[in-house]
Amino acid sequence: MREYSTREVADLAGLPEQRVRRWAKEGLVTPGKDVWGRYRYSFQDLALLRTAAKLFDAGLTPNRVSKTLRLIKEQLPDGRPLSAVRIFVTGKKVVVKDRLASWEPESRQGMLDFDVQKISKQVAPEMSKRSLSESILVPGTVAELYAAGLDLELAGRGKEARHAYEVALKKNPNLVGARINLGRLLHAANKLAEAESHYRTALQQEPTNALAAFNLGVALEDQGKNDAAVEVYRQTLEIDKNYADAHFNLSRLLEARGDNRGALRHLSSFKRLLQSGR
Repeated sequence: MREYSTREVADLAGLPEQRVRRWAKEGLVTPGKDVWGRYRYSFQDLALLRTAAKLFDAGLTPNRVSKTLRLIKEQLPDGRPLSAVRIFVTGKKVVVKDRLASWEPESRQGMLDFDVQKISKQVAPEMSKRSLSESILVPGTVAELYAAGLDLELAGRGKEARHAYEVALKKNPNLVGARINLGRLLHAANKLAEAESHYRTALQQEPTNALAAFNLGVALEDQGKNDAAVEVYRQTLEIDKNYADAHFNLSRLLEARGDNRGALRHLSSFKRLLQSGR
């Protein structure tokens, strides 16, 4: 399964990188680490971080978000991750739901399940009981379709999420975020040529989008197009010279083709950025 860097999960969740790193150090999210000591986040970590972003969007302060997530983690059985529950905000209340119960983590009070169902339909489209045709195929704004794609993706309904992004792109072909996400889902499904096409289009539409460029490089590399990947990683670094993962991937590819000096230069840049926390 694809793993994500701190930069990527921060971009996808809409959170500051510093906040993501802080939660990783506090254990609210539990990313792994690669051989270089860099955090590597799973899709479950991304799901949790998107939930945290929704709590911010609902008006909770950073401290309350941290406190709420910590309380929920303490209230779950040992070994059960935060990503296993669903978290909603209604009014000033935070509500948690799993398969067996619903409760307010701050007061520890339980809630009737039909109350949570009502809340879920209001604030979490991916968790409602609506069918695909009701939630996606009805007329809706591009923003609503894009949000539905994000929610369906986090709910594990990848095919439906892809469809939501496709419908959104039919309405607005210039929706770069939806195009990148669609490319990522196709990439995960090993539809590499299709993913490459969407990344290229996203980059043409938004030439300063470092994530689109980096993802294109990965798609090219996964197809064995290493020379093309080298050029795209260089393009990524022209957009954002501090994109650590692009330095790392470029270093590895340059070393494979015998450019030891170039490989060392980019590896040094990667290590410097890693030490600085970027």
